[in-house]
Amino acid sequence: MTERIPPSGTGAATPAAGPDDRPPPPRLAYDRHTWKEIAHLLANLPVALLGFTYVVTVLFTSFGLTITVIGFPLLAAGLSGARLLGRMERARARALLGVRVDEPSRLPLRGPGGFLQKLWMSLKDPVGWRTVLYEFIRLPWGVLTFTITLTSLFVLWPVLPFIARGLTNADRAMVRGLLSPSDELERRIAELESDRGVVVDTAAADLRRIERDLHDGAQARLVNLAMGLGLAKEKVLEDPDAAAAMVEEAHGEVKLALQELRDLARGIHPAVLTDRGLDAALSAVSSRCTVPVKVTVDLPARPAAAIEGIAYFTVSELLQNVSKHSAAKSASVDVWRTNDRLLIQVWDDGRGGASLGGGTGMRGLAERLDAVDGLFVLESPEGGPTTVTAELPWRDRTDDSGTGAS
Repeated sequence: MTERIPPSGTGAATPAAGPDDRPPPPRLAYDRHTWKEIAHLLANLPVALLGFTYVVTVLFTSFGLTITVIGFPLLAAGLSGARLLGRMERARARALLGVRVDEPSRLPLRGPGGFLQKLWMSLKDPVGWRTVLYEFIRLPWGVLTFTITLTSLFVLWPVLPFIARGLTNADRAMVRGLLSPSDELERRIAELESDRGVVVDTAAADLRRIERDLHDGAQARLVNLAMGLGLAKEKVLEDPDAAAAMVEEAHGEVKLALQELRDLARGIHPAVLTDRGLDAALSAVSSRCTVPVKVTVDLPARPAAAIEGIAYFTVSELLQNVSKHSAAKSASVDVWRTNDRLLIQVWDDGRGGASLGGGTGMRGLAERLDAVDGLFVLESPEGGPTTVTAELPWRDRTDDSGTGAS
């Protein structure tokens, strides 16, 4: 079983036709794909009339009023309406032509910035202007396709499937060329918005975990300690032996509370990682694994603190899975750098069968790596072995990110 989560920044561009949105070859017999294409071509004329009328009305009215104050806001509103027309056209192409085109990212008009800045952002919106161009050239094309299709239904119906395929292929090319988020920066904005949600959710989950551990662990012990010391204080004069026993018990509670606080601090960010780097930190975490682990770290220098922390917690989570679920006899951890990537590979000879949806935290790890343009590949056939390969972008360590290379 091999499962792969690709980095979010390397998604395939949408204008190219993929195997999923390529219809079957046309045939003389009319099938459902042919009827959908015919319906699309017949609908081209009324839809094109609607879009052309809107575009011409908005453009001429807006440009005519640019000598006044309201001309530019009206043009910006018209471009926003053109975005809605583009969405409708993408939905129609998706339903009738099987063209899968990503929705362009929204304009960030709710963030910081004054009215003039947001107005200028709307006026130079490439998605809106490409949609305007699309709607402007569609009217003659809509008249042509409607006429040819309607005539062919009565005169050339034996070869209409082939005619419809040729005409709709031109429609597909227009949709991909003018209505897709072809700008790489535009796609990247949408991906970063999605990744930001993953990072926020992960941070919130970590805060809840820390709060729960403090409340159920160290805090509860400290409350019991305070109560025990209060009772011991009352019995110091009346029953010194009982007071001494209570103090001894309180001393044990203090030790347990300190150990829980150390474990919690290690889970947040271990001091050995900050002081000595990945080699020492991974050796420490592997010593707590129930399976013998061989650790090999071959790095010319220490990466940025954020990348180093993600690498540490990735290995820590994977080794916990090895301890709890693998029934392995041995495991290994290898960390090295290749060009501008930090590579991690965790292997064990356990029973295998791990999956991203198996409830062992693999999906969470994959999402964390994806949020920083990372890569997560899981190979775990039934019967083992299990190999997890993770990649992170390499960023050099700056002077204020921690100590130097170990």
